[in-house]
Amino acid sequence: MQAMVVDLRIRPVDTRELVRVYRDEVVPLARGQSGFKGAWLLTDPDTGVGISITLWDTDPQAGEIEGFYDEKVEKFATLLTETPIRKHYDFNVMA
Repeated sequence: MQAMVVDLRIRPVDTRELVRVYRDEVVPLARGQSGFKGAWLLTDPDTGVGISITLWDTDPQAGEIEGFYDEKVEKFATLLTETPIRKHYDFNVMA
């Protein structure tokens, strides 16, 4: 399994809106992608730091080829204060 991790920076006051957009718009889009297994959004409302984690049973970069990543980020682009940083990891252990 593969994980795509995206580090996000927003204004702390926009944390609730980021959570709403992620839950109501991004997750439904992800569910429509082949190989999607789950999504988590971690936020710190004091600093505006967020981490999106999505799990895939296929190479998550395949979604990028189809424009999924760009479409996903565009959903909350107006909230971002910095360019998101995307990383890919092998998912090895869940306890």
